[in-house]
Amino acid sequence: PAASAPSGPAEPAVDSPSPLLLPPDLRLTPEQFELVCQANPEAVLELTADGQLITMTPTGGDTGARNHSLSLVLALAARGSGLPLKLFDSSTGFRLPDGSVLSPDAAAVRQERWQALSPEQRRGFPPLCPDLVIELASPSDQGPRGAEALRRKMAADMANGAQLGWLLFPEQRAVELWQADGAGGEPGPQRLEGATQLEGGELFPGLVLELEEIWAS
Repeated sequence: PAASAPSGPAEPAVDSPSPLLLPPDLRLTPEQFELVCQANPEAVLELTADGQLITMTPTGGDTGARNHSLSLVLALAARGSGLPLKLFDSSTGFRLPDGSVLSPDAAAVRQERWQALSPEQRRGFPPLCPDLVIELASPSDQGPRGAEALRRKMAADMANGAQLGWLLFPEQRAVELWQADGAGGEPGPQRLEGATQLEGGELFPGLVLELEEIWAS
């Protein structure tokens, strides 16, 4: 026999929340962007200079392992150099002078610049551009982790005051060197093939980044 229907009023169906869709023409101020990040702590987001939200997908295993190795190797390099540098990983967003909020895979700020910030400024997105920025390109050329997107990001960092940028291509064991205008480098990036280490030169004397551990990750 068929089961009898339950007595009493039926419970209303509970729909799972739909994913939040953002209109393509949405523009946020840096203050609004910070509120969005606070409301979505698991999301990886950046903000362009014109207020456009960039959603970053989680990295794959290889890129995640290389990011971890990059942080360790940079810490060893900074310690060996004796330079007064404050280091940051990929979870840190910097509020740049043009109004964008970008998160390099690794970054270094000279201690005197960091110390000049107020405690409140340090707790939020630091309102400065790092002196050194490092990015790891993914195998794909598409999306925010692709080579062209990272080149645009590097160019923005240089325009906002970064002194030196290293764009790493693990699959090719190659590096693009970026320097700000007037820093003594050639116009545009310079590419190094088969690189095994990077040196900070006159900008960061004694800073030597060993690449083999990053390439092998």
